[in-house]
Amino acid sequence: MKVLYDVIKSPCLTEKASLAQELHGKVVFKVHPEANKIEIKRAVEELFDVKVSSVRTARMRGKKKRVGIKSVGRTSDWKKAYITLSEGEINFLDEL
Repeated sequence: MKVLYDVIKSPCLTEKASLAQELHGKVVFKVHPEANKIEIKRAVEELFDVKVSSVRTARMRGKKKRVGIKSVGRTSDWKKAYITLSEGEINFLDEL
């Protein structure tokens, strides 16, 4: 089992993530690529003291980036998790 702080890397601060938070009450995190839904749920519940109702994950491919004139590199692949909180936990969303 991974340490809780290794599972959740950071909140995903994008326009799509903030829209999901406002409209659907979901919180989006960047998570460890090998973390499963059970580990993610346990980490969020223990770190933020909230009740999670569901977890959905998506693997994101890294983008191609130009390095200099001739070389082309890539950013790392990563994973994000859409966390749906229970009904009484909406106050948590304002704290993020």
